[in-house]
Amino acid sequence: MSIFQAVILALVQAVTEFLPISSTAHLFLVPWLFGWEDPGLAFTMAVHVGTLAAVILYFFRTWMEYGLAGIGLHFPRGAHKEQVAVARRMFWFLVAGTFPAAVAGALLEEAIDTTFRSPILMASMLIAVSGVMWLAEAYAARAALARALDSLSLADALLIGTAQAVALVPGVSRSGITICAGLFRGMTREASARFTFLLSTPIIAGASAKKLLELRNVELAGDTLPAFVVAAVVSAVAGYVVIAFLLRYLQTRTLHIFIYYRVLLGAVILLLAYLQMGPAR
Repeated sequence: MSIFQAVILALVQAVTEFLPISSTAHLFLVPWLFGWEDPGLAFTMAVHVGTLAAVILYFFRTWMEYGLAGIGLHFPRGAHKEQVAVARRMFWFLVAGTFPAAVAGALLEEAIDTTFRSPILMASMLIAVSGVMWLAEAYAARAALARALDSLSLADALLIGTAQAVALVPGVSRSGITICAGLFRGMTREASARFTFLLSTPIIAGASAKKLLELRNVELAGDTLPAFVVAAVVSAVAGYVVIAFLLRYLQTRTLHIFIYYRVLLGAVILLLAYLQMGPAR
């Protein structure tokens, strides 16, 4: 893999991991459309490490507060008891919300790596979930609810966590479907996105660790290592920027631009797949 391809694919991973447009679909479809070779497991691990670094760095303070409060410590020292109680509750809600995707990932691992990796399926999910996003936006506008992150309940966490499990199907988008779940629960767009990113951290970490274990006996060629390092750095920097952008964007804007993009991209992929008489090999 060339440095150029590594940079392009790392940017694709970083942008699509956090925007509601499906990273798995894009990371598979970009090489397919340009005729590039499959980047392989090592590259996938590299960009996962990069996006993991991005979300950890952006939410480092939040994870410190939630994690330390979750194990019973009073942090920060000057915080009120109510603030620490909220942080403790949020930590355990994040733990509970992680379970559905972790279980689904273990049960569907083989299908995720084989059956689900079809351009037709990805395109169909891009379009189908855009409909869910439109319904979520319509519901949010009609209900006029604006629940903040600290109002989250266990039921909210489990529902959003279940939505994250559905995102294992390529084309769904983890951020897209989980933000929708938050909107259906009356949360603000920004609060839904913030919880989505926090909830994604353990899953991205688990996926990165799994791929790292799978690579423990694989010897990388010396000329490929620089490309993987560049990919990890690029995905980390770009991912951090995208997280900051989306949280600010959703404070005043809707998901509609992403809905239009998903429908257009899905339609183009279906057309290309039809013209090529089936999915790419």
